[in-house]
Amino acid sequence: MLQVGDQAPPLSLPDADMERVNLPDLIGRKHVVLYFYPKDDTPGCTMEALEFSDLYGEFAALDTEVMGVSRDTCVSHGAFRDKFGLNVRLLADTEGEACQAYDVWQEKEAHGERRMGVVRSTFVIDKQGLVRHALYDVKPKGHAEQVLELVRGL
Repeated sequence: MLQVGDQAPPLSLPDADMERVNLPDLIGRKHVVLYFYPKDDTPGCTMEALEFSDLYGEFAALDTEVMGVSRDTCVSHGAFRDKFGLNVRLLADTEGEACQAYDVWQEKEAHGERRMGVVRSTFVIDKQGLVRHALYDVKPKGHAEQVLELVRGL
């Protein structure tokens, strides 16, 4: 698992508009909130995305880019964004490379079955590219507000 003070693993993923987002391009310019979530258009993931979207202006005022990452496709992300009017960038990690690098692809148990999946997690990365907060297995309700408070402390 990533720890506070670790260098954030680089990532280069397409967003909902199929434009490539390179984390190293943001280093030195912005703080980054990278939140990993299991699946587009599911109740918890929708709640989390809406809360981050509602606070988008406050994050932007703190020089912070907020991006959600899941294993869904760019097309799925576009439909999810458009359906709910989301304004956070959604990145498609269809191969799971970023999920592996950030150690959020883990075995989970649901309904008595064990299987691999994305553990809802958030990383606050400072302008130097260092992980300032690594939050694994978070609950969606109220999470965006908690992350905003952490960013305010940078």
